[in-house]
Amino acid sequence: MLATPWPDAFDDTDWWFEVKWDGYRCLAVVDGRTRLRSRRGLDLGERFPEVAAIELPAGWVFDGEIVALDDEGRPDFSLLQAGRPTNYVVFDVLESPDGPLLDLPLEKRQESLRSLELPASVVVPEPIKAEGKALFGVAAQRGLEGIVAKRSTSRYQPGRRSPDWRKITARRRMRAVVGGWMPGDGGRRSTFASLLVGLWDGDDLRWVGAIGSGFTDRVLSQITDHLGQIERPTSPFVNPQGILRGARWVEPRIVVNVEYKEWTRDLRLRAPVFKGVEAAGETARWEDEGPG
Repeated sequence: MLATPWPDAFDDTDWWFEVKWDGYRCLAVVDGRTRLRSRRGLDLGERFPEVAAIELPAGWVFDGEIVALDDEGRPDFSLLQAGRPTNYVVFDVLESPDGPLLDLPLEKRQESLRSLELPASVVVPEPIKAEGKALFGVAAQRGLEGIVAKRSTSRYQPGRRSPDWRKITARRRMRAVVGGWMPGDGGRRSTFASLLVGLWDGDDLRWVGAIGSGFTDRVLSQITDHLGQIERPTSPFVNPQGILRGARWVEPRIVVNVEYKEWTRDLRLRAPVFKGVEAAGETARWEDEGPG
């Protein structure tokens, strides 16, 4: 179940509020062993073996986020790329040994979740009831990504983006597809100046901006090596107008995480910053990541 973007934090006695975790969304299916699945159904077990090794109770299906924490205890997606130790944050439960829980209201699913004795390596956040503005203020002050609001009576709708769950971001984040790059100069002569990114709109890849900051030297080198393996002679974008001359093109196979200030009137990203590479096989679509 996915959350609908929402412009402002709010207070409401019928809603629960929790921190928006900055990591990999992950279902944990426990059927003799723990199987980890991304939001696209990809197997994350080999990428995060320490999470797959957690002994969760058999017969349950959990929804949560794999996160890496910085030195101040804040989740940071970029640290997942650097091999930092990870935690599994569980914020919902979808199935018990007695059967599916999807049609139960959120408050009942939370009761089931909190009745379980989970390992110390699993984080179960405590939702804040009614007071979304206060939690958002704390999240913004601490440099967190934002909060998620959930209607207390909401049932779980797999694969759907529902207004019963709302995400309010302090730092706007999205996923985007790399379709090209601009050659660098000076200290970046051997790598690149920026990545040209877009979003899939049906079968069309729409260019939305160029990301030139947020890269470490190691990441610049790694991405440059990958770009060299997937070069193509023509632009994959349906709207390359506005891209500077000299751009190089690649097959749209790399998906990156981007932090940005806002969307401009001509539907470009303002001040985008690179925040990490998504799991292989992921993609990014206008309907999910666009300005809404």
